[in-house]
Amino acid sequence: MGSERNGWIKRLMPTGLLGRSLLILMTPMLLLQIVTVLIFFERHWDTVARQLSRGLAGDVAYVIDYLGQFPDEEHYQWIQHSARGRMQLDLVFEPDEILQEETTEPPFGLVSEELFNALDERLARPFYFNLDLDDRQLEIRVQLKEGVLSIVAPRKRLYNSTTYIFFMWIAGSALILYGVAVIFMRNQVRPIRRLAKAADQFGRGVDVEDFKPEGASEVRMAATSFLSMRDRIGRHLSQRTALLAGVSHDLRTPLTRMKLELAMQQSSPGVDALKQDVVDMERMVDAYLAFARGEEGEKAEPTDIGKLLTDQVGEALRDGQQIDLHIEDNLDMELRPQSMRRCIANIMSNAGRYANNLSVRAGRRGPDYEIVFDDDGPGIPADKREEVFKPFFRLEESRNQATGGVGLGMTIARDSARGHGGEVVLADAPGGGLRVRLILPVGH
Repeated sequence: MGSERNGWIKRLMPTGLLGRSLLILMTPMLLLQIVTVLIFFERHWDTVARQLSRGLAGDVAYVIDYLGQFPDEEHYQWIQHSARGRMQLDLVFEPDEILQEETTEPPFGLVSEELFNALDERLARPFYFNLDLDDRQLEIRVQLKEGVLSIVAPRKRLYNSTTYIFFMWIAGSALILYGVAVIFMRNQVRPIRRLAKAADQFGRGVDVEDFKPEGASEVRMAATSFLSMRDRIGRHLSQRTALLAGVSHDLRTPLTRMKLELAMQQSSPGVDALKQDVVDMERMVDAYLAFARGEEGEKAEPTDIGKLLTDQVGEALRDGQQIDLHIEDNLDMELRPQSMRRCIANIMSNAGRYANNLSVRAGRRGPDYEIVFDDDGPGIPADKREEVFKPFFRLEESRNQATGGVGLGMTIARDSARGHGGEVVLADAPGGGLRVRLILPVGH
């Protein structure tokens, strides 16, 4: 029960920082206003309503007592004129009438209850009152021996205008305070949102050079740390690329000399094997350099995913692969085109190496753009699916790179996808082969 209650409370809580901050600020203010209003009801309004009701009931009792002592027409005219001028009461006497309705219990409402108690205390006779005669008047009917006395009084004799002024002041001040709180909190949350957007863009390879630290000191500290992290990552990538370019150059020189030496040798099984080894080593160096280089130096730009995918499928078809392509939605995204081409090409070439047919489906899936590659090959065992993303890991145990590859294809594909904030996920295809899901966040 406790966990269910906590889950229900969490679902009602705002999910954003702005909403939660406003809730923290406004909840004490709202509770304070509720307590203030309750105290006002219990003390001030209750006291004022009681005094006003007793005053009106006292005037009504005075008029009835006066008419009881002086029932003649002359005194009735005088009390009628005096009550209208001094008590704001309009008297209408209905001789020989019987009170049709009688108020025997206090109606619902604080004012109605106080008026009933006051009339019941001061009038020892049946009475009936209607507080909603119209927008400005109320009526009190009292049964006398000779008939029914109808007394019409203004509603303001029971209702104090300060009550409504108090409520308007409470509501107006609350709206002003809430508005000021919303404005200030939005200004405080905006730098955090910009920092989150910059981090998301950086994760997808989009330039964030126009981002500057702003806001509170803690937010500025986080933004400064983010900029330092971005610079460190950039320097690391540049150093890695420069190092591997140097290694590649240093390796190519002896490989070139080896190729020249072998070319001058007579053909024999041993020499041919060495030539093939040199070719394989060159291919491995090129593949490793491509993996290490990644997206270094390439800028993200708006790219039509559908067109890019169509071009890559067209190249694979010209190479002899059997591919069925279906694009549900064309979408322009900011990404590094060459890196994404390398990612898609590696996935399709891996499928072409082990399968006869490949089906490619692309479309929008919620907040992401998803490209699904289904082949009819042997698939990959579940316990080996994460290992294939390791550099130089090959499911095929032979040393033949023509059939098994270098072992960097899927590694480069995942590295490229993650460089765009996405992911590459492996699963079983409906036809029994391998399903590769390339997920790319559309962004904000």
